[in-house]
Amino acid sequence: MAAGPAFARGGYALVVALAVSWPSSAALAKNSDIETAGNAAKFALPVAGLVLNIVHDDAEGALQLGASLLGAYGTSRLLKEIVREERPDKSGMDSFPSASTASSFAAASSIQARYGWNYGWPAYAVAAFVGYSRVAADKHHWHDVAAGAALGWVVGQLVTSSYRPLPEIQAYAGAEGAALQATWHW
Repeated sequence: MAAGPAFARGGYALVVALAVSWPSSAALAKNSDIETAGNAAKFALPVAGLVLNIVHDDAEGALQLGASLLGAYGTSRLLKEIVREERPDKSGMDSFPSASTASSFAAASSIQARYGWNYGWPAYAVAAFVGYSRVAADKHHWHDVAAGAALGWVVGQLVTSSYRPLPEIQAYAGAEGAALQATWHW
């Protein structure tokens, strides 16, 4: 299928959801602004995923997105309790792995696995920015972010299946006979 029709069926919704929370270039001038933009982006990704689920009338996709987020966040919280690594800004002993990055990559991975690369690549770009923002804000080391990204990607891929819409079936009946018509898009 060409990129144009796939994008037209829901890509605009993804772009709008991400653009609403995306900072201006002036907002990226300071680390605190980068952190704020990253925090907005980490919430925008699951919202964008839900928008795609709604556009595709895909309740199963919404459940899989939720399972991806819950699995990645829960696993990262558990690892934080086990590893107990100090944050670069010395604000706590819960640096490894980055839960924000894990959740963002879980959402991006779920979007990509469910709906393909037309939606996946912008989602991964936003997730990468979230990871960058955590390092720029001095909340995580690069290895915390890399581990969170890997964790989120793996969970998203494990719990998300490819979207396959159900066939459309129409029945016709008349004085001269009857017919069934099935249409399946893939």
